[in-house]
Amino acid sequence: MQPANMAYDRAITVFSPDGRLFQVEYAREAVKRGTTTVGIKYKTGVVLIVDKRITSRLIEPGSIEKIFEIDDHIGCATSGLVADARALIDRARLDAQINEITYNEKIQVKTLVKRICDFKQTYTQYGGVRPFGTALLIAGVDDSGPRLFSTDPSGALMEYKASSEGSGRNGAMSYFESNYRDDLDMDEAIQMAIKALHKGTEGKLNPDATEIGIVDKDIKFHILTPKETKEYVSKALGGN
Repeated sequence: MQPANMAYDRAITVFSPDGRLFQVEYAREAVKRGTTTVGIKYKTGVVLIVDKRITSRLIEPGSIEKIFEIDDHIGCATSGLVADARALIDRARLDAQINEITYNEKIQVKTLVKRICDFKQTYTQYGGVRPFGTALLIAGVDDSGPRLFSTDPSGALMEYKASSEGSGRNGAMSYFESNYRDDLDMDEAIQMAIKALHKGTEGKLNPDATEIGIVDKDIKFHILTPKETKEYVSKALGGN
């Protein structure tokens, strides 16, 4: 005999009697199985750090994309299905460019996040589609200062001072809860994020599989070189 829930997890448009959309919950499970990403705000900017989780020595680390530039002032880290994330990133880049061409100004970070989430939400409402199995940590700096948002497969969004997605989220969030301060500078934020990621990966953080992206009010979004990343990781975890 099939479980009672089986009747409600076939289509995205069908609620279960207790008000759940199982396909959205399954998409969240895809995120939980993804690599760990962390983001943290500091006084003038935001840091994103990801664990690429290299599973074979034959893989070229540079070919694994987990952090993306959306615009000069906005970047994004992904956890979950990377192919789904790429489709969302392409749409976000298009929205950012259309806004600049139309209004002759950079798009506000929250405006872009809402557009991405509105698009994700439509994929929970119509038959013949499935939710995006990815969560995005979107970091940027605009007129209101540094911003950090987390997006859910359902299309929900939340703004954070520090956040994490992926398999190591609980460990990283626990570290942030205990150690985060509002007066961090860039170097302190990077080191705190690395330590949170280290905890999230249960002490298995590989410097060669770590990537760091930074956006600041005075610096365009950019990804640090592997050499710079290794130096930061070595400095942050030197005592471990």
